[in-house]
Amino acid sequence: MSDAVLSVRGVTRTYDTASGGLTVLRGVDLDVRPGEVVGLIGPSGSGKSSLLHAAGLLERPTEGVIRIDGEDVGGLDEGARTRIRLGRIGFVYQFHHLLPEFDALDNAALPLRIAGVKLDAARARAATLLTELGLGDRLKHQPAQLSGGERQRVAVARALANRPRLLLADEPTGNLDPATSQTVFEALHRLVKETGVAALIATHNMELAGHMDRVFAIKDGHLEERPAESHAY
Repeated sequence: MSDAVLSVRGVTRTYDTASGGLTVLRGVDLDVRPGEVVGLIGPSGSGKSSLLHAAGLLERPTEGVIRIDGEDVGGLDEGARTRIRLGRIGFVYQFHHLLPEFDALDNAALPLRIAGVKLDAARARAATLLTELGLGDRLKHQPAQLSGGERQRVAVARALANRPRLLLADEPTGNLDPATSQTVFEALHRLVKETGVAALIATHNMELAGHMDRVFAIKDGHLEERPAESHAY
C-alpha cells in the first residue's frame, strides 16, 4: 500500500530458547496509514510486543520486510535505524519510564533535546503538547507529584514531541484504572487524528479496541482482522 507509513510483509520472528526455536510471528502482513489507529489484541506471549519491536526497529525480524514511509529498513545499519527511531517513530509503553529528576515539561521535551533542538524551542513544543493533553497546569511537576494518568499523558507527549510519522504503543493504559484508561486513550486518539500520525496500539482492553479504526488479533503467529465496532469520540 503506497500511502502506508508502516508496511510489514511476511514478517516472522523466532526466538532461540533452551528447548529450541520459539516462533511467535509467522508471515505477518500489515499496513498502517496516516491518521489511522490500528489495534493489536491477543494474550500475553502471543507476539504483540514482538511485532511492535520489529516495527519500531528495536529488533530485527527473522524473516520478512518492514518499510517506514516506503523505505525498506531491513538492510540499514544500527546508526541509521537509530536515526529513524529518533526522528520518525514515537513509543509509549505500559509504564511511563519518565525521568524522576525532570519535571513534566523537560520529560516531554527530552526527544527534542536528544535530536539537537534548542532548549527554548523544545520546551515550547512540549508545553503545547502537554497543554493539549490537559496538563497545562502541571508543567513544572515532577513525576512523583503526578497521578498515574498524568504521568502516562506526559509519556504520550514525549512520544509525539518529534512529530513522528509512526506511533507505537504497547499496553499504554494497561497500568491504569478503567476511568483513567479512558481519559488517556481519548487524549491519545484525538492527537493521532489531529496530527495524522499512524498509530499501532497493543491492548488487552476490548472497550478501547472498539474505538480503533481496525483491530487485529494475533493467533498462532498470524494476524486475524476482527470486525470493527468503532465508536467515534
